[in-house]
Amino acid sequence: MNRKETLEKAMTCVLGQREQDYGTPEDNFAIIAGLWSVYLGTEVDAEDVALMMALLKIARCAAGTGKEDNYIDLAGYAACAAEIATNQNKKAGF
Repeated sequence: MNRKETLEKAMTCVLGQREQDYGTPEDNFAIIAGLWSVYLGTEVDAEDVALMMALLKIARCAAGTGKEDNYIDLAGYAACAAEIATNQNKKAGF
């Protein structure tokens, strides 16, 4: 699989059926952030969720189980984090 195929597959994941099943990544990650915040006793936001899920995929790759889908999901989580950060910056006036 080349980088174009990886990005195309990631795009299909984050813009396709998953969004229909779970809602927008921003909304879904915000719900997860709320749950993680309570569990951890510290504030976590939607961008944190996307980045930590990316770290999970990196850990799986580093453990030697770098299957194709881990790289696809990693690209998808990075794209979601970038969009969330951009939207947060716009709301903050940056």
